[in-house]
Amino acid sequence: MKRNPIQFLGVEEKYSDLETAAAVFLPIPYEGAVSYGTGAAGAPHAILEASAYLELYDEVLDAEPYRAGIATLAPPDLSSGSEDIHDSVRQVCLELLKRKKFVVLVGGDHSVTNGYFRAVWDHCGPVSAIQIDAHADLRETYEGSPTSHACTMARIRDRTENTLQIGIRSLSVEEADTVKEKKIQLCTMHDFRKKKFDVDAAIDRLPDPVYITFDVDAFDWSVVASTGTPEPGGFLWDEAIDLLEKIFERKNVVACDVVELSHAEWDRNSPFAVAKLIYKIIGFKVGRYLKDQGRSWPREPMGAIT
Repeated sequence: MKRNPIQFLGVEEKYSDLETAAAVFLPIPYEGAVSYGTGAAGAPHAILEASAYLELYDEVLDAEPYRAGIATLAPPDLSSGSEDIHDSVRQVCLELLKRKKFVVLVGGDHSVTNGYFRAVWDHCGPVSAIQIDAHADLRETYEGSPTSHACTMARIRDRTENTLQIGIRSLSVEEADTVKEKKIQLCTMHDFRKKKFDVDAAIDRLPDPVYITFDVDAFDWSVVASTGTPEPGGFLWDEAIDLLEKIFERKNVVACDVVELSHAEWDRNSPFAVAKLIYKIIGFKVGRYLKDQGRSWPREPMGAIT
């Protein structure tokens, strides 16, 4: 596994060495399954560049989570067909999970989730999934492909019925029928805001461990404007961060991906927001682990946290 020439947050090597890091930023610059806007392949690089301008102190956690260690790897080989790419992602993620790293896979379009979720399932056994997204992604096939970004949750549900989808505000009538027929836990953005769906109870019903897939089109355009399939009316920043904090407090989150940013030269705000989102996610994971271990925030890299 090669070290990326650009490290998340731009931290010194002491805090970005793979052997001693607790978390890993794994870029997957792939957009072979996009159906509308392009630019997802350039997103990981844009996020890494933006991350150098983040403050390392987290005001919510009252800590500097980077001190636990965050290693940024070079992308795996993505030169082959989509199925081979998903298998490449599975293999590298599986190796990192065996090393007890908390991996944040950064896309790329949402189809890259397929390989990572398979790796988590192979390593951890049965795992629940929480999707934060504007779209249901429950299509069996889309544009002839069963592994399209529009089929991600359908492929996850091939393995487990323990799923929760939050923030949804775009789905086909066929997907809506599937939700009703299979009694899928799905919270639309409308029901979230109107408090018509008990998110707390739905989170509590999911068995541990948990995988989070976060599509940044879940956000309102005022937070993230550049994404492949934008939808109006999404999460504001504090709403999303509060939701993530709640999930990490209540569940054993063992893996996470962040996908669907589209790099655009005119938009510096979106990659900055996504970089901060990733740093928050790592901070919540490290904070939960330390709490469970009865430990205080570290000054030195922690090595392993899963």
